[in-house]
Amino acid sequence: MTYDPNARRNARAKSFNFAEYLRTETIGGLILLAATALALIAANSPASWLYIGVRELSFGPSALHLDLTVGEWVKDGLLAIFFFVAGLELKRELVVGELADRRTATLPVLAALGGMVVPALLALAIGHGAPGIGQAWAIPVATDIAFALGVLSLTGSGMPAAARVFLLSLAVVDDLGAIVVIAVLFTDGLSLLALLVAAALCGAYWFAQRKRITTPFLYVPLAVAVWVAVHSSGVHATIAGVALGLLTRVRTDPEETASPSMRLEHRLQPWSAGLIVPVFAFFAAGVPLSGEALGGVFQDRVSVAVMAGLFVGKFVGILGISYLAVRLGLGARPTGVTWRDLSALAMLGGVGFTVSLLIAELSLSGDAAERAKTAVLLASALASLIASAMLLRRGRRAARAES
Repeated sequence: MTYDPNARRNARAKSFNFAEYLRTETIGGLILLAATALALIAANSPASWLYIGVRELSFGPSALHLDLTVGEWVKDGLLAIFFFVAGLELKRELVVGELADRRTATLPVLAALGGMVVPALLALAIGHGAPGIGQAWAIPVATDIAFALGVLSLTGSGMPAAARVFLLSLAVVDDLGAIVVIAVLFTDGLSLLALLVAAALCGAYWFAQRKRITTPFLYVPLAVAVWVAVHSSGVHATIAGVALGLLTRVRTDPEETASPSMRLEHRLQPWSAGLIVPVFAFFAAGVPLSGEALGGVFQDRVSVAVMAGLFVGKFVGILGISYLAVRLGLGARPTGVTWRDLSALAMLGGVGFTVSLLIAELSLSGDAAERAKTAVLLASALASLIASAMLLRRGRRAARAES
């Protein structure tokens, strides 16, 4: 066996970054919850006109078709950074992380697929024939990693570490599926020229990575140019972030202490989890919660389809496919994780927030979008409360067993 003098250092770096990632997402989940509460207060207060006015305020160069509202700048611009971090995470997990090992990755990958397909089919079945369901079926396919990991950290402290790895891996695959859905469903008036320009700029980014260029004075303007080209092409602008994340180098050179992907994730993750996603939630989650508005949610078949997809479809899809995969020998339960534990993790899968709210805004408009977003909030709150109860009960059983 050849001795690698960097092996222990790289292993320690990977372990530290994984733990730091979980801590950052936990804090991000709490900030996200606070931002959501503020949004709901602002949207339902006497000063709601001010909240709506700021959200609808537009600015930007019209010559580049970038005279967007504040809400659109947050949704298309700021959220691109969130998707860039997601792209970095996807690339790292697929190349050197948990998803690089086929045996380890099989169960969370299959569980994630079940957690996307079953909610979509359930939403289509319930909303069949209702206006807007042709695209709104995609709303419940996403799991919010910040909220899910935050709830797990707060109420599932006694869970084995493998449970967190399973949930993180599942959410990574879920993110990839949601990204594909956004790219396929929400492309409007495709401009081939702008798309070719975006592809050429992405090629320049890849070439700079290959040549080990590190200066931000090249990458920042290049990233902005890619975003503008993708936005102009008709493809949703957040896909620019995903593309650049996937093109970033993840393997560490012998003379490096960390790869470009790890360095960028380390720098941007706190901003993404602690600022960008909460700001998006603040402008996206401000929906009316009057009795009339809530009644409208339960009378709207699309909204009911979204709630059922998230709350029921996610649980059935994740847990059902996991059970079948284990029974058929296609995967194995994570070490120390029982079926009761997997049930709680499957329930956490129903916490759809950031990407679900984004898809709700992309697939619907006006009151229909507001009702769908309310449905996402209600289903996510219910799933998180039930998952928390399951995790706390598990913790009490473990404490009694030890005593």
